[in-house]
Amino acid sequence: MNDDFIDIIPFSNKNKCMLEVPGSKSISNRALILAVLNDGVVKLNGILHSEDVDIMLDALKLLGVKIEIERENKSVVVYGCKGVLPVKKATINVGNAGTVARFLTALLALQEGGEYSLDGSLPMRVRPMGGLLNVLESHGAKLEFKGEKNCFPFTIKTNALSNEDWEIDASASSQILSAILLISPLIPGEIRLNLIGETVSRPFVQMTVEMIHQFTENGSQKITQNGNKFLIPDLNLNIESGNYAIEPDATAASYFISLPLSVGGEIVVQNLQNCNLQGDIGFCEVVKNIGFRISRSEFGIESRLDTIAGGGDFDFNDISDTFLTLAALSPLLQSPLRISGIAHTRKQETDRVSAMANELRKLGQNVEEGHDFLSIQPSLNKLSSVSPVFINTYDDHRFAMCFAILGSHDLFKNGKSWMRIQDPNCCAKTFPKFFQVLSHLQSNCI
Repeated sequence: MNDDFIDIIPFSNKNKCMLEVPGSKSISNRALILAVLNDGVVKLNGILHSEDVDIMLDALKLLGVKIEIERENKSVVVYGCKGVLPVKKATINVGNAGTVARFLTALLALQEGGEYSLDGSLPMRVRPMGGLLNVLESHGAKLEFKGEKNCFPFTIKTNALSNEDWEIDASASSQILSAILLISPLIPGEIRLNLIGETVSRPFVQMTVEMIHQFTENGSQKITQNGNKFLIPDLNLNIESGNYAIEPDATAASYFISLPLSVGGEIVVQNLQNCNLQGDIGFCEVVKNIGFRISRSEFGIESRLDTIAGGGDFDFNDISDTFLTLAALSPLLQSPLRISGIAHTRKQETDRVSAMANELRKLGQNVEEGHDFLSIQPSLNKLSSVSPVFINTYDDHRFAMCFAILGSHDLFKNGKSWMRIQDPNCCAKTFPKFFQVLSHLQSNCI
């Protein structure tokens, strides 16, 4: 694979092909924070080894947390320190990792007498942090901004956090709410948390709550929720088995679950059948509605296309990381597609709504873009007039992966590449071996 681009080789699937996806990034980085907060040694099995998780691991080690990494076994051993970081002064770069930016900042705010300088990539400097920083500041943290207020870079001076009632605006990102929930068991006393307005991607909040329960002693009280109000009891984080299994990444699985639309046949994503923490498993219901047959077996989730695939009208607010998967494949649909609930994705790795509209128009598609939606009139015939097409990935891993699935379609029935993906190494953020897995399928499914 060229570092600058990769030409996607199309193929047709004649077999039932099986593959594995790596561990969930969302679960991996939550589990790392919870393991640090734990009282004792925790082994995280099936952890994702990728750019985002490595940034979290490097930061935690820099902060004095003892961590043993076993890459071949896909595991990490964390020596929990009950959230008390040995290093009280450090400079940390969070890259473009949103989970690190929010979760780590909240963890730092727990410290007594700490001073930490944080920065991120250029895209990270414009990603939403205000809802988190404002509430940390109102509960004891002091912030000094080097540039624009509520944006990286900044210095945070910490003196623990008060347990006064929390009013949180997480309208820009559910990670803001999850960050406070993760650290709440280490704030003394009972915590009352009120979400102001709404948040996006609510299943990620439920993931956070459930994972806190999994890392808590058996028989402990539970976090309770009534609408937008959360009550967090005084919890003792101590995972009694000392082991925690991380689910395969449901978002990464969405690319391969949808692959039959592009190449035909049947795909089995292994070990995904019992995943229950990740809201993005809901992508299966979306593709069922456009004509897929999705089933669970002892091997995993099995996907095939049972009929001609149509479009539809879908709200992706809860599973917005997967909207790109369906949008990129829209040229292969037989009727219009409308995707809504995606306004917040304009402030992720890139403006995902406009970027997707741009790339689909390169493919000759008729696209209407609104603040919170995309409407696409598919036309496969127009693809022939724009071949070969160069896909810009915007330093966004999900663009590289979702368009690679479209490029796997044998458009001209000659097995020759008609799509070039720019900057394929951006996949290192969450799925470093994505193109190797796709190449393996191309070699073994013929």
